[in-house]
Amino acid sequence: MQIKIKSYALILLIFIGLSACVPTKQFEDLQLRNNKCEEELEMTKESNRLLEVSNTELKSKVEILDERMDAMSKDSLERESKYKSMDIKYDKLNRQYEDLQKAQDQLLTGNISETKTLLQELQNTQSGLIEKEDRLRQLEDDLRMDKAKLDQYKNELDEKNARLVELETILYKKDSVVNALKDKVSRALMGFTDKGLAVEMKNGKVYVSLEEQLLFKSGSTVVDSKGVSALKQLAEVLAVNPDINIMVEGHTDDVPYISSEAIKDNWDLSVKRATAIVRILMQNNKIDGGRIIAAGRSKYHPVIESKAPDARKKNRRTEIILTPKLDELFQILEAN
Repeated sequence: MQIKIKSYALILLIFIGLSACVPTKQFEDLQLRNNKCEEELEMTKESNRLLEVSNTELKSKVEILDERMDAMSKDSLERESKYKSMDIKYDKLNRQYEDLQKAQDQLLTGNISETKTLLQELQNTQSGLIEKEDRLRQLEDDLRMDKAKLDQYKNELDEKNARLVELETILYKKDSVVNALKDKVSRALMGFTDKGLAVEMKNGKVYVSLEEQLLFKSGSTVVDSKGVSALKQLAEVLAVNPDINIMVEGHTDDVPYISSEAIKDNWDLSVKRATAIVRILMQNNKIDGGRIIAAGRSKYHPVIESKAPDARKKNRRTEIILTPKLDELFQILEAN
């Protein structure tokens, strides 16, 4: 059986060698495009991480401002209480002053010594009253300054809350768009779910996973007719959703590919399968090529870490990853 497989492989290699030849420069271009795709993927992951960090920092700042507002409010209440207490003392001293003035009038005709004593007490009382009035005015000034600071903190908090609400609104809108897109794609490809196709949502993106059996014969980069049909139906959904970015990722198993003139290894196979799918999607002239990225992941991102035939079959797949554009969110983050 093994000899027969090797014979078939040898015949296939001879056929491929006679029918096609890939120039070295094209292979190097494909490698460059693959590297660029990986860099863009890492940038996207870093952007998502920065979004999460920024959102966490904004929430932390809001909590800190809330605590500062609570402290300022408590301090203002204490100052207001002191102010009222000083006001009561002021009224009391004022009444004492009036009483002393009356006593002075009564004693003007009396003992001169007692009158001098009363006058001294009156002067002391007046000095104390002036001092307390000065302290009261200082407390009023401090209260006004504290109120101004409290208003400033409140305005800052309102601005940050507004930005946070705006961010949350955009994120909610993005999630709604992703959910709606998943439903549309699932309905459009319903007839292929039992033929090796699955649609799911992960990390705010829609993943359309197509097993090798739906798209390609073993070792081939030519899409089968049933795969073409599925891709064209998907393209119709993508054509009416222009705000969705598209990444096509080719994946292989860990079995080394037998090098040929057309395909060198699993990296080459995964990239060429991805570009073959992109070309079919681009047959729909309503899809802008600038939305699409073609990438090959070779054997390095398996679905199942196993050497079993069923596991390797699952790992030989193509994933079409659909992501909503986040231009609004990036603009808000740059503005802050």
